[in-house]
Amino acid sequence: MSLHEADSIVPFEVLYGTHHGWLNGWLRRSVGCSQQAADLAQDTFVRLLVRGQPVSDRAPRALLARIARGLVIDHWRRDALERAYLEALAQLPEASHPAPDVRHEALQCLERIARLLDGLKPAVREAFLLYQLGGLTHDQIARQLGVSSRTVERHVASALWHCYQVCFEDAS
Repeated sequence: MSLHEADSIVPFEVLYGTHHGWLNGWLRRSVGCSQQAADLAQDTFVRLLVRGQPVSDRAPRALLARIARGLVIDHWRRDALERAYLEALAQLPEASHPAPDVRHEALQCLERIARLLDGLKPAVREAFLLYQLGGLTHDQIARQLGVSSRTVERHVASALWHCYQVCFEDAS
C-alpha cells in the first residue's frame, strides 16, 4: 500500500482499539460462532502486524475486512475438508480408524494440499490430480478432458510449478 501525503499512518494499537469490536461483530455474523469470530479477529490483526506495512487512515476497515474474508474462506475450506475426511472415515470399520494424532496429521496434510492446489484454474487442477492421483497418462487425460496431450503436459507442468512456488513461499 502506498501512502498519499494526505493520509496518515494509524498506529497498530489505535487500529486495534478502534476496529477490533467492529471486526469481531462482522466476523460473528459471517461465521455464526462468537469463539471462532474472536479467533479470526485475532488472526486478522496478527496478519496485519506480521506483514509489517504501515496502515493509513484512508480505509482501515476495508483492509481488515479483506484480510478477515480470506481467513473466513480458509476456515470454511478447513471445515469442509474435515467434514469430508470424517465422512470418509465413517465409511470404514471402526477398528481401522486412525488414532486422533494421526487423524490430526492427516487433516493438516489435506490442508497443505488444498493450499497447494488453491489458485489453479479448474482444468489445470483436474489434469494435475488425474495425473498425480489417478495414475493416468497424458494421452488418457487428454481424451477424458477433450484436449490435446500437449495441453495436458502444459497443465501438469504449470501445476507443478505452482506447487513449487507455494512451497517456496511457505518455507521463506
